[in-house]
Order: sequence, then C-alpha cells, then structure tokens
Amino acid sequence: MKRIWSLDVLRGIAIAIMLFLDAPPDDIYDILKHAPWAGLTVPDVALPMFAFAMGAGAAISMSKRDPSTKRILKRAALMFAVGLFLGLLPKVIALLFHDDYSSLMWLTATGYVPENFFDAVIVHGRLFGVIQRLAVIYALGILIARAIRNEVGILIAAFALLIVSSAGYHIYAPDNPFDITRNISGAVDLIFPGVNHIYTPTFDPEGLYGSITGTASVLFGFLAGRVLIDNAANREKILIFGAAGAILLIVGGLWSMFDIVAKNLWSTPYTLINAGGDFLLLALFTKLFDASKSAKKFLQPLAALGTNPLFFFVANQVVIIFLFMFSADGCVYDWLYEHTTQGLISTEFGATLFCAIWCLLWLPIAEIFYRRGIVIKI
Repeated sequence: MKRIWSLDVLRGIAIAIMLFLDAPPDDIYDILKHAPWAGLTVPDVALPMFAFAMGAGAAISMSKRDPSTKRILKRAALMFAVGLFLGLLPKVIALLFHDDYSSLMWLTATGYVPENFFDAVIVHGRLFGVIQRLAVIYALGILIARAIRNEVGILIAAFALLIVSSAGYHIYAPDNPFDITRNISGAVDLIFPGVNHIYTPTFDPEGLYGSITGTASVLFGFLAGRVLIDNAANREKILIFGAAGAILLIVGGLWSMFDIVAKNLWSTPYTLINAGGDFLLLALFTKLFDASKSAKKFLQPLAALGTNPLFFFVANQVVIIFLFMFSADGCVYDWLYEHTTQGLISTEFGATLFCAIWCLLWLPIAEIFYRRGIVIKI
C-alpha cells in the first residue's frame, strides 16, 4: 500500500513542533511555549496530533495485517524503553564525564541535585515522559480498537473515556476540580509512580491519569485512518473529515465551559479541540494534494520528516543532550547560539530563529532517508 501523504505531513508537523520545543537556548515568544496551566498555544497541539496520527497509522497497518496482542505490547514496551533511555542518558554522561551533579540541575525539573548515580536513577529517576506516554496510549488505544472493530463502537469508547476522565476531576475535588496543586491527576501521580519519580513535586504532565484521554486521541485517529483507506472518493473523505472536525471543535468548546483546556492534564476539551483540528487538517491536506501537485512538492520536507517521526524525535534529543553535556569551556549548545543568532533584534527573536534553523537542519537528513526508502520503526 502506498504511503498516504496527508498523514505523513500531519506527523511531520507534529514532529517539527516537537523538535522546535527541544531547541530553545533562551526565552522565546510566549505563543511558542507550552501554556503554563490552562490555555492552548502552538506547542500544545504537537503531542495529541502525534497520538492522533499514531492511531490513524495503526488503522492503516491493521488493514493489511491484524497484529497480535503480543506484538502490540512488544512495540509499546520498546517505545517505553526508548523513553527511559532518553531520561537515563544525561545521567550516564554525568556519571562518566563529570565529578558531580552540582552543575547539572536541569536534570531534574524540581531543582533537586542528585548526590550520585544511584540516587539520580533509582531514588529520584523520572518514570514517565513523552515517549512513555505515547507507548501507554498506543497500547491501550489499539487494543481497544482491535477488540471493538466497529467504528460506532470505537467512537462510543472514545467519548466514554473522555466522560470518565472529566468525571474523575469533578468527583475528586468538586469545589475546584482543576486546581494546580490538588486534582485527581496529581493525586494518582503521587500514588504511582510517587513524588520522587514525577516531573514536578505535585504532578507529572505525562502521568497515568492523562493516558485516559490520550487513549481517546488515539481512537479518534484510528477512525480517521479507517476513512483514509476507504474506497470512497476524496470528496467524500474531505466532507467526513470536515464535518468530524467541526463537530469535535464545537463539542470541545462547549465542554470547556465546565473543564479547563490544559495540556498538562490532557483534559477532555483539550482532547476534543485538538482532534477536531487534526480532522480539519486532514481535510485540508486531502483537498490540497488532490487538487495541486505543487502542494506535494512544497510539503514534501514535512512528509519526509513524518516518515520516520519517532526516530527524528529521539535523534534530536540525543544530539542536544550531547551538545549540552560535552563541553570544554562552557556548553557547546550555548556556544553555537552565542555565535549565531543570540541578541539578533531581540532575545525572543534570536532564540526563536535559532530554533527554526535547528529544525531546518534535520530536513535534509529526513529527505535522504525518504529518497532511499529508509523507514526506522520504533
């Protein structure tokens, strides 16, 4: 089966945003930062967009070969292990090449400085992260979709997950369900994996409770994938994607009257609004690629990036970790910034431009992979 350009471009956009988010060497514009709690900014669409695309890709793969439960869990376990590796890597480098951790407070978001390797990994090591979250919701989403199979049943399952998640917040803390210091998501994090293994002292943005709604994102994507491989004309697919996107955006907007839109919680309206936007983007790309060959050429760099999304996400993080931690007289990454765009027009402009250039540097590599047919699956 030929690759579906609209889906590859969608994945490429998600990964490009994630590469950008890993790159800031200094303060960038607020719209390009994650919302601190409630709200929605450009970076906040990346992870649910990737989860959506992951579900769509799974639907396409399952149309060719129905994976066993063992195969699904094996892939999820591999993804989880890769996420743990990324979290462990800077600590291994610190152990091997630094006398202590005193200059490496960025290893822990809480500012706690581990005393030794055992303390950094076992006692205070973070268990979850972006890839670990993707691993969990991939396994849950695909197992649910595989068990139900019927599109209406999958849609009902997605909304049931959203309702359960929303209800949990209101039942746990009816007076202030989404308080940053006291909500059901943070309460679950403090039980498992525990305060020593989460991103902040009160909650983990990739913790277990948010996986409920994250799984719904995968299921919405799975439904989109079913439409992509259908034999219907592109015009019909565009209408379905457009209608689904508009409905989910409206429902998400109405739901936001009761629940906050929050990336850190992967809240219900956040899930619906992002899924609605993803459906609309698929409608747009399907229309563009059907009507214009030049659109394909223009967006090919993103499609190439989206062909190996997790590989480039991991590779980007590994390169940045090494540039941060291997230094002679200061950080190599900071040196690159200081000798290129730092202070150009303003701090925000220079740092944002550096991030954009950093992302662009990955595109030729993605193009080489694409032209040679190299696909690295994680």
